[in-house]
Amino acid sequence: MTTTAATDAGSSGAHPRFAEALRELGLGDLVQQVRRFPDATRTAAEAAAAVGCELSQICKSLIFAADGVPVLVLMDGSSRVDLELVRKELGAEKVTRAKVDVVRETTGYAIGGVPPFGHRTKTRVLADRSLLEHDVVWAAAGTPYTVFPMAPEDLVSHADGTLVDVRERTS
Repeated sequence: MTTTAATDAGSSGAHPRFAEALRELGLGDLVQQVRRFPDATRTAAEAAAAVGCELSQICKSLIFAADGVPVLVLMDGSSRVDLELVRKELGAEKVTRAKVDVVRETTGYAIGGVPPFGHRTKTRVLADRSLLEHDVVWAAAGTPYTVFPMAPEDLVSHADGTLVDVRERTS
């Protein structure tokens, strides 16, 4: 028996779990806006080149461990996360990049394809304000070959994110 999720996901390229999450959030129409590319969009630079947008219009979904607890940070593609600012924001002793297995276990997706929401488990979400500098941002749709567009305010809202300033400052 073919499910709607499999059919929609198959035609759009969105990961079935992510396509289902979109429907559960009342965003089923967005499934058809997912764009699949023949080459990987695993990095922000690859995604921006594929989409034809500015690097800062890519929304990176990065998992960190704050005192061992996974936390998702949404960051624009042209910036880096300042771990000290994340640590202070969370009141944690130590923040590190999460290991590959923790990312997959927490989100249900592989690094390079982690979407901003629709994860296997509920995690705290910090969204950097830099995302709001654009009308539309592009984020992973659950695979290293797929992305979808969304207004950053909506993306942060659907991710249940807290707006913060955790972007690494360049001197």
